[in-house]
Amino acid sequence: MYEGKMTLRDVDLTGRRVLVRLDLNVPLDKSGTIADDTRIRRSLPTIRYILDAGGKAVLMSHLGRPKGTRAAEFTLRPVADRLGDLLSTAVPLAEDCVGEEVEKRVAGMANGDVLLLENLRFHPEEETNDDGFARRLASLGDVYVNDAFGTAHRAHASTAGVTAFLPIAVAGFLMEKEIEYLGRALGTPKRPFLAILGGAKVSGKLEVVQNLLDRVDALLVGGGMACTFLKARGLDVGASLVEEDLVDVARETQEDAERKGIAMLLPVDAVIAEKVEAGAVQKRVPVGNIPPGWRMLDIGPETVKIFSEAIVGAMTVVWNGPMRVFEIPGFSDGTEAVAKAMASLEGRTSIVGGGDSVAAVNRLGLESRMSHVSTGGGASLEFLEGKVLPGIAALKDKE
Repeated sequence: MYEGKMTLRDVDLTGRRVLVRLDLNVPLDKSGTIADDTRIRRSLPTIRYILDAGGKAVLMSHLGRPKGTRAAEFTLRPVADRLGDLLSTAVPLAEDCVGEEVEKRVAGMANGDVLLLENLRFHPEEETNDDGFARRLASLGDVYVNDAFGTAHRAHASTAGVTAFLPIAVAGFLMEKEIEYLGRALGTPKRPFLAILGGAKVSGKLEVVQNLLDRVDALLVGGGMACTFLKARGLDVGASLVEEDLVDVARETQEDAERKGIAMLLPVDAVIAEKVEAGAVQKRVPVGNIPPGWRMLDIGPETVKIFSEAIVGAMTVVWNGPMRVFEIPGFSDGTEAVAKAMASLEGRTSIVGGGDSVAAVNRLGLESRMSHVSTGGGASLEFLEGKVLPGIAALKDKE
């Protein structure tokens, strides 16, 4: 739905102030040190391209949730320092993201210079998409680049509002890759096309399921959300998480899949326990034999076999959501099996979206074996739902 958006390659950047929205919202430890610089590293191709083209890179991002007030623990100083290390050049941090002092610093930039603006969310106007704030941001650039897919589903001043005040708004390389892979998967996938959905609740993925039923050849459902679908089939799932108000919807969704000829695979067995904690006594049982007080905490070995066979038989696979509480030792086998099956799809398309799925892939060291690992959990989910993402929709179309 977003094919044909302009990108960095479509613009002459020489001598121009390039205002770049990045997702540099990195995790910090208690000492304020960056715990994982993946998001910074993924921004480098776009930044380097601008600098090499003779542009002036004015970078902006948010960090954490300072709730519209200036808070020292949410400064982008650690990010500026790490960017400087990776770019092998000093990356100054502006005192703010708008205002006269910032405007002076930008005006003094030479071709090939880079400047990082301070945390956008120090201003409440950022999240309210205030026109005045968006206009002040826009005054710092001649060209706008959005390379922050992780925030593309939010209509904020720096992702949507700013484009009303700049004549050129294009996608950065990371955004371009997200649009390419997710867009192709939903629009013109190589078939068989398989989607895998997990996570805790049906309510968070229901629109994804309904949108995918018009696009996929098969749908695998695991995680806590599977229990609501199993309950809709008349199975007793013990104390497992079930959204009772969605049981009828889950039943209708499965009937819809059957009418459309879409294979909807649910767990046939489960790893269960009475407590959600490491070391808890566990059993492996058919999904209809979960006793009272016990809950499903992972898919069982027979389900792992069925799911893995379905994955390796597909040409395009999109995965969003773990098979349950993979972060607790003893309940990670299902999620790990899905990740490994996807990693075996050499020459085919494997797309991972969603924070927990990405975390599982990274923990197993399998990121490089996936075709694409999405940088946006909420954004990739809304993309799969078929929703309009304001941060992408605001970019210019190629003529």
